[in-house]
Formats: sequence, structure tokens, C-alpha cells
Amino acid sequence: MIEVQGITKRFGGVTALSDVYAEIHDGEVVAVIGENGAGKSTLMKILAGVYKADAGSILIDEQPIRFRSPSDALAAGIRVIYQELSVLDNLDVASNVYLGREILGSGILLDRREMESETARILKRLDVNLKPRDRVADLSLAERQLVEIARALSMKVRLLILDEPTSSLTLDETRKLLDLVRELKYSGVTVLYVSHRLDEILEIADRVIGLRDGKNAGELTKKQITHDAMVRMMVGRDITATEPRATNPDAVTRLQVRGLRTQRFPNQSIDLDLRGGEILGVAGLVGSGRTEAVEAIFGITPPVGGQVSLDGQTIQVRKPIDAINAGICLIPEDRRKNGLSITMTVKENISMPSLAKFAPLGFIKRRAEATWARAQVERFGVKTESINLPALNL
Repeated sequence: MIEVQGITKRFGGVTALSDVYAEIHDGEVVAVIGENGAGKSTLMKILAGVYKADAGSILIDEQPIRFRSPSDALAAGIRVIYQELSVLDNLDVASNVYLGREILGSGILLDRREMESETARILKRLDVNLKPRDRVADLSLAERQLVEIARALSMKVRLLILDEPTSSLTLDETRKLLDLVRELKYSGVTVLYVSHRLDEILEIADRVIGLRDGKNAGELTKKQITHDAMVRMMVGRDITATEPRATNPDAVTRLQVRGLRTQRFPNQSIDLDLRGGEILGVAGLVGSGRTEAVEAIFGITPPVGGQVSLDGQTIQVRKPIDAINAGICLIPEDRRKNGLSITMTVKENISMPSLAKFAPLGFIKRRAEATWARAQVERFGVKTESINLPALNL
């Protein structure tokens, strides 16, 4: 169905893709795997018409095609459902399914009856318990994802690209999505499945394409797909298990939480102790209160009750700056929405939480700020041509 030949894409001095080849056949599920920064999302956006390749070509049904915009890709039957969903909360399901392609009745009035009827037919095909008039704001993340899939099916999609589709789903929701992928395959829809979750790929993929550092890392047929083979293709070597480092039982308790009650679960309390040099895992299903707990400790949402102590001293965290000043930092689950200011530069994003030390008198010492930012870029291996580029370019 689609052939990618020698695709290369650069962002400034950073090469995201280099001479990448891939074939995707009609009616199969192809998984694309690779570590963060391998080029998976860039390749998907080129196929979706969001980015234009600097070199190489795309063939559909053996005919060269050039996408000038996402509209061209949609016209060719290619639809991407991104990890960051694009449904509109203030509209209902039918309005989202036909967003930008509204069915008109007489004059300029919408034919709501036809839109709702067609939406109901698609939802029935997907076997989901949603109604055309359901407000998207009231839906779960998994249900919103289904609305995006319904929108794709309303466009007679040939290739559906799913970008990390299960990253925020529960186990039950993931199972339903995988069943849906199989149904789409049997109905003739080709699926490109991008995921870090190798168990899911083992279950549904007909082939696996690997990317590493923006280049082809190999390909696996159905019989060749194993967990170890995929890991080897992603990282370029075998990964051997190591014994976990034992926690020192005599280590001093650094963080102590007692009776913490969040606004979402005011009648349930949380206690935890975290010792020096220790990694503490907090597990639970989606909606169990994990995020609410860490946001309460960090001061994003003030707790209803309880206390937090750091190094034996009770601290009052009313807002995030109180936590930062105490030495507590949070990496949020939605890095685009809550973690970065994407229109600001890499340098500004890195220095923002520590800005006071670069501006003791209210004026930022730009040279010191830049030196610090470059050191962090090198330390964490941030792929950027310059610290002065917007974070949006990463």
C-alpha cells in the first residue's frame, strides 16, 4: 500500500531521520518501535503530511505522492491518532466526528439528524457504548480515543496510525483497543502501531519495523517477533538482567507523609516514608489517585489534610514554589501541557525553576544562565542544535 524510500528529515543541525525505508502492505498491522528520539514520531508526521521530508519519497499503490499538508494525507486515506488527542471538549461526539466536514442541510444549517445517524452507525461498528449526543467533556480518555477512531472511520481511512495509543489506558481499556485493532485489520484497514509496550506488539503485530537514532535498525516478520529480538533491535545489543541494588535499611528517612488527604479522595488518607537514595514506586490503576497524591505533595492542588516532613522538618507546601524551595521537584505526566513552555527556548525552560540564582537583583545573568543550560543539555543528552531554539522544535 505505502512505500517509504530514503526519507531524511533535519531540524536545524539535528538529523531526526536518515535514509529511512519502509513498506506497509494492505490489511496488516505493522508496529514501529524504537527508543525515545529514534525518529518514530517524525516518520509518522511525514506520513501524515505534517512535516515535509528533506529527501526521499513516498509511494502509494506504487505511485509517487507528495503531501503538501495534512489535508493531502487525509485525502489519500491516512489518518493519525496522536498520543495527545485532538477532540474538542465543548462539543458532542457527533460534532467531533464530523468536525471540519459538517453535513449541511438546507442553506447553511447543519443536518444534525444525518450527522448523528452516521455517527451512531460508526459507533455501532466499533461496538462501543457511546451516543452521538454525549458530551466529550464527560468522557474518559479511552472513550475520547474511540471518538478519534470513529472520526477516522468516517473518512474511509485506509491507513490508521496509532501513536502510543495505550499510554494512559487501564488494562481493560487496552484489551478493548487491541480487540478493535484486530477488527479494523479484518475489515481491511491497515494499522501502523507505534508503541513502547512490547507485549502489545507481540500480541497484534504482523511485522515490526525498528528505528534507532533516526535510521533503520531492522525488521521482524511475524515468526521472528520476540521480546528479546525487539529489545535487541531497539538498543543495538542484548540487555542482561542485573540484581537490583538493595536499599540500605539504616538510611535516614528524608520524606515522610502522614495522613495526606487529597481533594479528590478527602475520606482516604495516605502515609509513606522515603529514605535517602531510595526509589519508591507508587502503583495503581488510572483514576486511583496516584497523580493527585504527588500533586498534593508538590502543592499544585492543596491537600485537604495531613502533613509532609522533609529531613525531619514539617514543611508547608501551599504552592509549587514552596516545594521547589524545599528541594522537591515534579516531572508531570503530560510534559507538553504541564512540563514545558513550548514556545520558550530550551535554555529558558531549563533555567526557569532556578531563575532566582541567575537573577539575584532581578536582572538575569544571561551568560551564567546559558552556561548552566548547556551543561544540563550535555548531561541529559538533549538532542537540540542550540539552547536558543524553542522547545517546540524538540
